[in-house]
Amino acid sequence: MRLTTFTAAATAAILALGAAAAQAQTLRFAHVDPADWQTSKKGAAGEIFKQIVEGETDLTVELFPAGSLGNEDELVGQAQDGLTQVVMVSGAMSKICPAAGVLDIPYTFSSAPLAWKVLDGEFGDALAQHCLDETGLRTLAYGETGFRNFTNNVREIRTPADMEGLKFRVQPIPLYVEMVKGLGGEPTPIAWTELPNALSTGVVDGQENPVGVIYNNGLHKLQKYMTLDGHVYAADFLLISDEFFQSLDPAEQAVVEKAAKVAGNMGRSIQQYSTAVGINAVQDEGMQVYSPTDEEIAQFRDAAQPAVKEWLAGELGDDAQWIDRLDSAIGAASE
Repeated sequence: MRLTTFTAAATAAILALGAAAAQAQTLRFAHVDPADWQTSKKGAAGEIFKQIVEGETDLTVELFPAGSLGNEDELVGQAQDGLTQVVMVSGAMSKICPAAGVLDIPYTFSSAPLAWKVLDGEFGDALAQHCLDETGLRTLAYGETGFRNFTNNVREIRTPADMEGLKFRVQPIPLYVEMVKGLGGEPTPIAWTELPNALSTGVVDGQENPVGVIYNNGLHKLQKYMTLDGHVYAADFLLISDEFFQSLDPAEQAVVEKAAKVAGNMGRSIQQYSTAVGINAVQDEGMQVYSPTDEEIAQFRDAAQPAVKEWLAGELGDDAQWIDRLDSAIGAASE
């Protein structure tokens, strides 16, 4: 009798476990960076997110790094269609939520801590809500791709006057074209995959990217000069399908939100580390690196911002208010 009772209880327990397993949900987390958490900002963010969520809930997190599920545009589309639950992207965000493009206005953020203060405050919350309404994707946290800087193979750049006549590869994005025009350079939109050849053959004299990207892809070997002007601070958006988020119970939602905040900060830390290492490394390998003074940065800002803001306001229409809202947030955070 005891054996029968035990067997029945064991069977019930097994059935209960099976039912629980069937109900367990899986989050697919995708990004385009390498998987290595020690060198990759998105790789680090994904890894810590997975560890926290799996450690504190019954949810399973599957990581898909290095563009294994597609490029950034494809990833946000998958998230909107519910095929991939969590994605971490940068430039693709402004394509589906144009207001996010205000973050790319050149010389907007004077430092990373200032950008963090703005994005983690009221402005970042308001932008996240706006983009949720526009796209159905919830911004769980902001990470960091890093400040973009100019390099070239002709001469040292200290002020916009030094950019006159130089051809710079830019992303095929109008904002970057307007920025380089405003600074006096000649913008040349070229696909990323064609950049090394364009630099090697002299199709362009220079390019612009975060330090880590420049170093990790060997672009410093094709360029002699780097100017740490930090013209654009590129943010990462850690996004989740809101439909999926709402399917989670409140306890799971709380853990996912916490994990995302930690992941965003983890990505920022790895990005800061790779920038510091990259600056030292490119100099050790012969690149000349110049840090503009505050007065010189002001010259870059005065030359680039008006044209970009005018163009962006025309593109945003009613959403052009986000330009002023960002300026106000930066002013408040700087006080």
